[in-house]
Amino acid sequence: MKKILIITDAWEPQVNGVVTTMTTVVKHLKKKSFNVEVLHPGHFHTFPLPNYPEISIAWNFWELKNKIKKIKPDYIHISVEGPLGITGRHFCLEHNIPYTSAIHTKFPEYVYERFGIGLDVTNGLLKWFHNSAAKTLVNTKSHQKELIDNGFTDLVLWSRGFDSDIFFPSKDGGKGKYLLYVGRVAIEKNIEEFLKLDTEMKKVVVGGGPKLNSYKKKYKDVDFLGYKRGKELADIYRDAACFVFPSKTDTFGIVLIEALACGTPIAGFNVTGPKDIVVNGVNGSLTDDNLLDAVNKALKCNREVVNETSIDYTWEKVTQQFINSLVPVK
Repeated sequence: MKKILIITDAWEPQVNGVVTTMTTVVKHLKKKSFNVEVLHPGHFHTFPLPNYPEISIAWNFWELKNKIKKIKPDYIHISVEGPLGITGRHFCLEHNIPYTSAIHTKFPEYVYERFGIGLDVTNGLLKWFHNSAAKTLVNTKSHQKELIDNGFTDLVLWSRGFDSDIFFPSKDGGKGKYLLYVGRVAIEKNIEEFLKLDTEMKKVVVGGGPKLNSYKKKYKDVDFLGYKRGKELADIYRDAACFVFPSKTDTFGIVLIEALACGTPIAGFNVTGPKDIVVNGVNGSLTDDNLLDAVNKALKCNREVVNETSIDYTWEKVTQQFINSLVPVK
């Protein structure tokens, strides 16, 4: 039985797309008889990330190297560019071990939105981290092109999926007649573009994050439901008239295909991620600068057709792409 080691700074109990992707892929890898070991912050002493306490940072990360030696993996995948990821990268280079990595977000844009650090700085750090990998997995063709244009190498496409047992359409879909946002309540998600929409339709937010309390006070007309999972989340998707995705820093957005699977059309900006998934007038509408206009156009989409556009996004396909990308340690 081949052993895969995944090194990641993002893992449960964090709630985000990276964690959803990696935990789901691990389950599917095990079903395919792979022995999977995951080294995540839960194996180390941690402290909460300042201003973002939901994220735990491993501080005794130097112990990672001994743990890798004990595991003796056949393949190594480094998922996130945090302290564990950087230490894992150093170990692989030190021992001339090939590994794969993944770019899950538009990290430079994300850091710029939160901290104002220049894009050139973070792009340089990302290239330093990922260009030493044998292969780097990326979510979409548009993001792959952006990265290639910025000097990234050995990029491989790696899609995303949804759980079809949970996310599916209903005959009375959209009955709630509200606009929905699902995701982190954080500045880098550009969520205020959604919250301040001038519309008579009710706005609903699912998720938590560092800006939750301040936005609750500022936007009293919005229903903030907190974290939701499974069937309860799927019901919220199904009852929504439109799913609004204001982020400009995501590379894919699993929430997009979960919404489509429930037959709910998408409104968002014409940026990497949404533009790889949304077909204007078919399953939603994208805009350069007028989100409300995109919402009004998305509301006209046929919900049956919207659902049909989600069928190619399966976790089985995602897992096979991951397997195909693996590079043997020896």
